[in-house]
Amino acid sequence: MATYTPKNILITGAAGFIASHVCNRLIRNYPDYKIVVLDKLDYCSNLKNLLPSKSSPNFKFVKGDVGSADLVNFLLITESIDTIMHFAAQTHVDNSFGNSFEFTKNNIYGTHVLLEACKVTGQIRRFIHVSTDEVYGETDEDAVVGNHEASQLLPTNPYSATKAGAEMLVMAYGRSYGLPVITTRGNNVYGPNQFPEKLIPKFILLAMQGKHLPIHGDGSNVRSYLYCEDVAEAFEVILHKGEVGHVYNIGTKKERRVIDVAKDICNLFSKDPDKSIKFVENRPFNDQRYFLDDQKLNNLGWSEHTTWQEGLRKTMEWYIQNPDWWGDVSGALLPHPRMLMMPGGRHFDGSEEKDASYVSSNSNQTRMVIPVSKGSSSGSPRKPSLKFLIYGRTGWIGGLLGKLCEKQGISYEYGKGRLEDRSSLLSDIQNVRPTHVFNAAGVTGRPNVDWCESHKTETIRTNVTGTLTLADLCREHNLLMMNFATGCIFEYNASHPEGSGIGFTEEDKPNFIGSYYSKTKAMVEELLKEYDNVCTLRVRMPISSDLNNPRNFITKISRYNKVVNIPNSMTILDELLPISIEMAKRNLRGIWNFTNPGVVSHNEILEMYKNYINPDFTWVNFDLEEQAKVIVAPRSNNEMDASKLKNEFPELLPIKGSLIKYVFEPNKRT
Repeated sequence: MATYTPKNILITGAAGFIASHVCNRLIRNYPDYKIVVLDKLDYCSNLKNLLPSKSSPNFKFVKGDVGSADLVNFLLITESIDTIMHFAAQTHVDNSFGNSFEFTKNNIYGTHVLLEACKVTGQIRRFIHVSTDEVYGETDEDAVVGNHEASQLLPTNPYSATKAGAEMLVMAYGRSYGLPVITTRGNNVYGPNQFPEKLIPKFILLAMQGKHLPIHGDGSNVRSYLYCEDVAEAFEVILHKGEVGHVYNIGTKKERRVIDVAKDICNLFSKDPDKSIKFVENRPFNDQRYFLDDQKLNNLGWSEHTTWQEGLRKTMEWYIQNPDWWGDVSGALLPHPRMLMMPGGRHFDGSEEKDASYVSSNSNQTRMVIPVSKGSSSGSPRKPSLKFLIYGRTGWIGGLLGKLCEKQGISYEYGKGRLEDRSSLLSDIQNVRPTHVFNAAGVTGRPNVDWCESHKTETIRTNVTGTLTLADLCREHNLLMMNFATGCIFEYNASHPEGSGIGFTEEDKPNFIGSYYSKTKAMVEELLKEYDNVCTLRVRMPISSDLNNPRNFITKISRYNKVVNIPNSMTILDELLPISIEMAKRNLRGIWNFTNPGVVSHNEILEMYKNYINPDFTWVNFDLEEQAKVIVAPRSNNEMDASKLKNEFPELLPIKGSLIKYVFEPNKRT
């Protein structure tokens, strides 16, 4: 499958809801892409939606209308645009019944202007047109197969009719002029930043204000809802892997009746649905059901990650923290809003750029009600706090993580389930409701890795199957998993000779299979690459300031009768474990060599031990051949390149400096 790489992308309507999440994701993940945003800042747009991208050097905002042919042509030429992602549109069905001409102007004419500019400039390599599932019209209630991309278009309201009309133009320009067009049709989207004319944010804000939740008709209409970050990822996949001339449904097979959505929101706010829900007059025509077949997009590698419960909770928390994000939205909260389609849209005076905490000018604001957790006497809004779920309670690193959380005031709980038991892990996640999961559990063997040679099934069960199970559950619940792995999957070779200073990087393939323990760790690391929600931390020969701990590398070698003398990369836990927590806060992912820069040999460490701890200490060396006679499995010796970690955390000390500061100075005996 060929992969497309854009250079300069124009995103229309990116101050709106879905497009802002797409824009922020692309800015975050692709610093080499230049992103130009064109938005006229209509009533449902907000520059604050783009605050995460504002300071990025590859981001540019232009206030303007896609219906302005001169402006569009100017931008395509001067910004060397090669890719367009066209989100700009009027999208609220209720408004289309009262002001349908505005929908025709924005959705059809605006799209036509963009297509003509693409034809004239002749430089566009991708034109991604964002449509809707509503163009298919109503799905039969008993249908078990959703509408696929070749299904007939049968729109039933002015909004969906204009979107279908725009699609016809896109298709015509693709066939007549060879424009490289791709069309998407998506289910309902929800999440932070959405203007509250839409069902879920409207219900959340009304529940916060202690008002009734208005439901059109009897609430039996069925809709499918996708969380905004999952949808942003779908557009990322389509941008890079979508085929020109094709249509892609962005959907979910998990459907919900409107009445059930209202009940779920009532439950979040501890309200009685029977008293909080109010049935109102239905729309002139209200499609009973939209159901999509999304297999084609799944084949490109996309899938939904966020559960309904988790997405709804995140959305609720965001609106509680940002009740005035949109200013006075009382008109949008009406059962049948009509007045929001105003020429010129939302007026922008710069205050949104200057101050992210926008405050409404309405001094007579409605009292806000938020759910109060059990045991809390305060009803004031509070920012969502960190909560870690940690596996490996009885382990060294897992125990230290708990102490660090206590020291930093971070809420945490240890997992009760075993890694290989999926149901118990799921129970942990549902009960704890963490923001992050730390996996410090695993089989290393007691007293050392030789144990794994005779317990291979147990080693696989925990190190491979268990770790993958936890990663998979975390992805299902949109959780980042911090996974403590090992760097003992490499050994010095001709390309990385001992003493050369050339370390193994995160991209290098493991080359050490001397021990079964290392085999399982290399195996699971490779498989975890398929999980974009995992941060893998390669720990090596961990050392801490607790010189009485038998797992401490210094404690081990100071008690051996003989030791080898080989330079190795190592991990000073006192310095690096706090960094792992900071990495979780930054939502860092991928593979990281989790060691201090540089190497240190056994003799150098024992010399420090003698100078700082015990001046009478002596030791004897032996070579690898002699060592092989007293161990079952060979040991890994290598240097890890820690430059990636050093670039992210410039204060990180080299190994010998860290040893002195965190281990030997605090234990120095006078």
